[in-house]
Amino acid sequence: MANVRLVNVQKSFANTHVLRDINLEIRDGEFMVFVGPSGCGKSTLLRTIAGLEDITSGELSIGGKLVNDIPPSERGIAMVFQSYALYPHMDLFDNMAFGLKLANVPKDEITRLVNQAAKILHIDHLLDRKPKDLSGGQRQRVAIGRAIVRKPEVFLFDEPLSNLDTGLRVRMRYEFAKLHEEFKSTMIYVTHDQVEAMTLADRIVVLSAGTIEQVGTPLELYQHPDNIFVAGFIGSPRMNFISAEMIQADAGSATVRLQDGTHIRCRVDGARVPPGSRVTVGIRPEHFSDRLAAETDNRVDATVTFVESLGSTTYVYCVFPGVEDALTCQMSGNAVVRLAERLNLFVPQESCYLFDENGLALSRLAAPLKTKLANAPREQ
Repeated sequence: MANVRLVNVQKSFANTHVLRDINLEIRDGEFMVFVGPSGCGKSTLLRTIAGLEDITSGELSIGGKLVNDIPPSERGIAMVFQSYALYPHMDLFDNMAFGLKLANVPKDEITRLVNQAAKILHIDHLLDRKPKDLSGGQRQRVAIGRAIVRKPEVFLFDEPLSNLDTGLRVRMRYEFAKLHEEFKSTMIYVTHDQVEAMTLADRIVVLSAGTIEQVGTPLELYQHPDNIFVAGFIGSPRMNFISAEMIQADAGSATVRLQDGTHIRCRVDGARVPPGSRVTVGIRPEHFSDRLAAETDNRVDATVTFVESLGSTTYVYCVFPGVEDALTCQMSGNAVVRLAERLNLFVPQESCYLFDENGLALSRLAAPLKTKLANAPREQ
């Protein structure tokens, strides 16, 4: 049983509070990912689980055993760091075997465990090489292999892919997913890259300023964020946020007015927000549509300021009142859009998010429609 449980965990450095009231249970065999912006406390939280940082207050249990005062070596965990931390004078075999030798594991058993891990990681043909002779991805595999041979109950990964180039990161994400499927071990993974989180995690913990904003599956966080912070952090490109005023609301829908007078109808439970309140509309770039609709509501007229063509997809950035940076729209790769062109964009009410003046999400009553602009709709 390798579940990890944190109850009211706090961590402070002098008068600086880094973690506040962390309550979390990571299930046995779960792949849990911690995400959040720099300085949110995700690496500190991982280090407290590892025992590399003392907990100021609260309780931490691993496998049902309280481990607050137990040293890292006795917690049944293995950690892979952002830096590979390999011994440059040792070959790969000795790097992976070093911890086992210190633990007085028999020589034959060390050889079996190292060869087994190396084969799983596809580095068995490199065991006589030194770290300097390896690529970044191969070095990362060695660091992972050093953790695997210890047969830990819990694997901890602290931004292990951040030093790799884009192509290798994609490949290594696939390798991590295969490892979890093969070992069925509890894995806790820290990253600032929400794409890594969405592709790897069973569940994601979103942190901000040392507190947990939301815990859920990738799809839960994407479709039903609790607040505007989570909505903006999960999703790439990030969600568009437009300032608005509540016009009419009930338990089945809400209608808001944007700064240019446009009315947007949202399929949310708006009963708790009175008319006249300041709200924020959220629209993901892929939820704009060019379908013809009889409704005059839910149409946004925006002016193109920048076009980013990525081959299979085109992102169009527009100026629009009430949007702090730019309104981002996702189109197909063959879309033809001109600078300064005026687009008439439609967004289905099922695809609209709505947040109150405190940034809390109103409950959505339908899943977003799968829409994407096929081409640039021309102003009529």
